[in-house]
Parts: sequence; C-alpha cells; structure tokens
Amino acid sequence: MASQPYQYSGQDFSLLRDKGRFVLPALFRKIVKESSANKPVLCIDTHHRWPCLIGFGLSRAQTFDDLLEREEREAERKGLDFDWGLRETQLNSFRQVPFDDSGRFVLPAYLAELRDIGDQIFFQGSGKVVQLWSPMRLAEMGDGWENPQAACRQLATEAMAKGTK
Repeated sequence: MASQPYQYSGQDFSLLRDKGRFVLPALFRKIVKESSANKPVLCIDTHHRWPCLIGFGLSRAQTFDDLLEREEREAERKGLDFDWGLRETQLNSFRQVPFDDSGRFVLPAYLAELRDIGDQIFFQGSGKVVQLWSPMRLAEMGDGWENPQAACRQLATEAMAKGTK
C-alpha cells in the first residue's frame, strides 16, 4: 500500500439506484482506489462522534497505531482513562465494500441503519476520510455546518431532477 497521505475534499450526492446500489462519486473513487493498492475497495465505518459514516481506502488502517498512541497521550495529558483495546476495536470495525468501475456499491444494511441512511447519501470530503451523511441527519447538525447543509440541499435537488427525467 502507498505510504503517502490521501486527502478527500469536495462534495457530492447519490440516490439509491437499481439493485440497491449507491454510486461512489468520481471525485472520491480514484483516491479510494489508489489508497487501496489499486483495488476497488471502499472501507466504511461509523464516525466516532458524529451521526454519519466514514469512507476511506485500505491504506488508512496503516495509520491506526500512530492514531492510538496520539489518543492515549492526549487522554493521559487530560487525566482521562484510555481503553486501548476498545478504541482499537472501534478503528478496525470497518467494512470492506467493493465497487465497480462506475462506482456502484451496496451499503451494508446495518451501517445504513446505524446512521439513518435511506435512499440518499451526501458525500463530504473531510481530509483523511469521506463522510457519508443521511441528508436528514446532516440537517440536524448545528452551527458550523451551514456549507455542507446548503451543498447537500442543492445536490439533492439536482439529483432528484435528473432522476425524474
């Protein structure tokens, strides 16, 4: 796997399509594939704080030990307990989901259920991961989320208009 850091930025939207599939947008597809040793594999997990999912390539798992060490040091600095085993389990609970050349993938039902994703996903690049949002859950976020919320509304309107043609 590549050792370079992969960065996800931008926004896009997908409606649920035939055979229960969503489409991983092209602006993220190439990065995910490159960061998965050129395999069409999207790793999907729940975000540890926000009511969304996250997506990334396989190479991100190589950074988990460093992340655990940083989080442990931060917890010690703050005088908090740190459960290494629990956090390691959380980090490694992602699901590897294949996608085809057009980006079509099936979102596992349990992940969709955990984050209230129905027939729409808003994709938000956020650096090391891509966030996958239910538009409803994103709309409930407070101050500071105005840009993604507005983009989600516009992209949803555009996707619905295309879907009715």
